Amino acid sequence: MRFTRQVLLLQIGVVVLVVGLGVALVAWLLRETTAEAYGQRALAIAKSVAVDPDVIQAAAARNQGGPLEQLVLNTTHANEALFVVITDDHGIRLAHPTPDLIGQKVSTPADEALAGNDVVSAVQLGRLGVSVRSKTPIWQDSRVVGEVSVGFDVSELTSDFNRLLLLTLAFAGFALLLGAGASALLNRRLRRVTHGLEPHELTEVLYEREAVLHGIGEGMLAVDGSRRVSVRNDEAERLLGIDLPVGATLDELDLSPRVRKAVADGQPVDNLLAVAGNRVLVMNSRAVQREDRALGTVLTFRDRTDLDTLSRELDGIRSLSDGLRAQRHEFANRLHTLSGLLQLGHHAEAEEYLQTLTETTAARSAPLGGDAVRDPYLQALLVAKSEQGLEKGVELKLADDSFVRGSVTDPVATGTVIGNLVDNALHAARMGPRRPATVEVGLFAEGSTLHMSVVDSGLGVPEPLRDKLFDEGVSTKLTPGHGLGLALARQAARARGGDVWLADAGGEAAGALFVAKLPDLLVEALS
Repeated sequence: MRFTRQVLLLQIGVVVLVVGLGVALVAWLLRETTAEAYGQRALAIAKSVAVDPDVIQAAAARNQGGPLEQLVLNTTHANEALFVVITDDHGIRLAHPTPDLIGQKVSTPADEALAGNDVVSAVQLGRLGVSVRSKTPIWQDSRVVGEVSVGFDVSELTSDFNRLLLLTLAFAGFALLLGAGASALLNRRLRRVTHGLEPHELTEVLYEREAVLHGIGEGMLAVDGSRRVSVRNDEAERLLGIDLPVGATLDELDLSPRVRKAVADGQPVDNLLAVAGNRVLVMNSRAVQREDRALGTVLTFRDRTDLDTLSRELDGIRSLSDGLRAQRHEFANRLHTLSGLLQLGHHAEAEEYLQTLTETTAARSAPLGGDAVRDPYLQALLVAKSEQGLEKGVELKLADDSFVRGSVTDPVATGTVIGNLVDNALHAARMGPRRPATVEVGLFAEGSTLHMSVVDSGLGVPEPLRDKLFDEGVSTKLTPGHGLGLALARQAARARGGDVWLADAGGEAAGALFVAKLPDLLVEALS
């Protein structure tokens, strides 16, 4: 039997049990209450008879029949009672609806009433059958001279009880139907909420979910239709670098704009790059629906930091290789020219050409900026970017006041910051209208802190982009796949306690000026 049907039968059983116990309790209370009501009614009639002066006088004189008999008959008829009986202080009947019983001792004990106490709701068997009777003493000058007993037929009590019981049973039946209907609706709601799954199936789903969530190497974050976190694993918190409490809204979490946009749009996203802390993540997003009902969005994250770092180092090596290849071609062309001059016998021209080549090579082989920057990594990075700029028709220069004597301790962070800033500057200078196109890099040491500035000859940063330039996905480049460089540069700087910012947006007079600060990056000066 399905669990939902078991629950339904259990609920109906509980309703039947509760209603049955309630009906039994109400029936008992009705019986007691009805008997008490008849007893009080009989006592009231008895008291009204007991205070009658004629009754008191007749009881004291022990007069039988006569006026007392007529009073008993009238009272019995007027109140639809079974009997009204008057006795003397010895329990001898002085008046009775049945005249033949007058002068005989009463068939039920009258000691309590003759002792001066009222007797209420006593169900007793007398000469006229089973009745509910009450008794009260007749007082004369503080002395009991007799008693009055009034009784009602039990059948009248039973008739009233049955009428009230039928009303109770009708109400109980209605309550039972209402309870069964509510149980059926609750059962239907339970099936819809659990999607028809049995408890053991829900348990298996829970175990499978825990195994999947914590057994994969990807981060997973699920949000419901109201954009609240419903499910997440530890890997998602590690990759995003923040706590993801279940029930928190996305607005309360420090997430990147791309992650928020992926959830807000509700559209499938494949392999979208996003920045979280100092990590580069590959994000996928899928909207979840069941039976045309939107359940939320599921996001998965993969760490691409190491791969991105290797890719950028490979780009640097490729830039150096392209520069060396260009120099090799240039060197081969010069050798061919020199060989031709010698073969044609133009020795003077060959000597002059060779001297010119020697001076040019010496000038180009000198480090960019001379002795101002001695760190080999910084020198290699500047040379590579200089060669890359020459290929694009952009001259890369080192600021005249640059001065760095220390050695870089984190080449990766330095390359991320300088490389991205210079790459953007080279692109802006090449696309700008000013010629010659130039990029000037300034490097300055302040203790162990490295300061840098990059300014280009482009048109600067457009006004709409200035406030969100460091958001991932924001770029001035037209081709897709850009918009992470500045975000990565700022994240790398802030991871070391520094920062990258736009110092001057530029305009008609000059291009944009970016400034960066990297604390604890340099060690003591090289000898």
